[in-house]
Amino acid sequence: MHTYPALHNAMWPGLVGKGPDSEPPIDLETMLNLTAAADVGGVKFEGVDLFLFDPHVSIDSSDDDLKRLADQIASRNLVVGSLVAPVWPPTGGGSAMGSEEDGKNFVTQVRKACRIAKTLDDLGVRKYGIIRIDSASSPGEWAKDPAGNQKKIAETFRLACDVADEYGERLAAEGEICWGGMHSWKRNVELLELVNRPKTLGFQADMAHTLLFTLGYNAPEDRILPEGYDWSRRETLDEALKTMTHALRPWTIDFHVAQNDATVKGSGSHDKTGRHCLPKDPNGKLDIARHAGFWLRDDAGTVTKALRHICWDGCMFPNATMMQASTWNDVLGAMIAVRDAHGWD
Repeated sequence: MHTYPALHNAMWPGLVGKGPDSEPPIDLETMLNLTAAADVGGVKFEGVDLFLFDPHVSIDSSDDDLKRLADQIASRNLVVGSLVAPVWPPTGGGSAMGSEEDGKNFVTQVRKACRIAKTLDDLGVRKYGIIRIDSASSPGEWAKDPAGNQKKIAETFRLACDVADEYGERLAAEGEICWGGMHSWKRNVELLELVNRPKTLGFQADMAHTLLFTLGYNAPEDRILPEGYDWSRRETLDEALKTMTHALRPWTIDFHVAQNDATVKGSGSHDKTGRHCLPKDPNGKLDIARHAGFWLRDDAGTVTKALRHICWDGCMFPNATMMQASTWNDVLGAMIAVRDAHGWD
């Protein structure tokens, strides 16, 4: 059993894809209780990653609000890691490639997230983690002017980096097929290089979302796996993942353990993106523990030790599934397997 990386659970599956046109959200206290109760052979989750949006954590939380939040989390023997900044227009932000006002709103949300991060740091409940962002733009809008829009996103991200530097924080851009300019593995590398702030901006890799990069969803020109790929040919998948992780691993500063069945899903207001599956889903295409190593080990097979924590992400599961203790024990078991295979002391 290794000490690192710490094992975290994401709280936003209680919110993402939930709402008036879907199922009701699951409150933060319930998500914390489910996480704290999970136990596999005496091993438990060590922390949580948070979405800074109501009804979980308001981006405009007061210091007193954050003190109550810190106490709520610490009382369950958990800590806080990474935070998701609500940079999208419906949550008070704006498109990173939009108008000047959009850009200001985007950066304002990053500033508010950094302020919350610093407060949680000062309260002693957070000692590592990043602020997660994306372009808050659709691939369709981006495609109207790829070069110009990519430049605009990079400019907005650089302004966000300036804010993060003020607070001593790092930003991680999560590539997903639903975010313009970040909808393929090559476009993510291009964007990170355009921003050129490697000490401040990195990549957040989610195993489910990045699997779809190899299939070229929304970017067929960047597909790695062949058309009509036969999923029984595991060595072909391994080679595709090696190509992708070779390019993105050097930028990766935050990591989501996840499973995917090579399909997309959207729920509520969330655009279609990589379908998260339960760890034991028979349709899952990933060998979670083994394929996590493509991100957590370098090309020579050496553990990089680049990440203080890893987080499970499983969005858009039915509430009935999420309320079962067995769901979180299975998730924790998958996380333990990743750490056993690629962790350190």
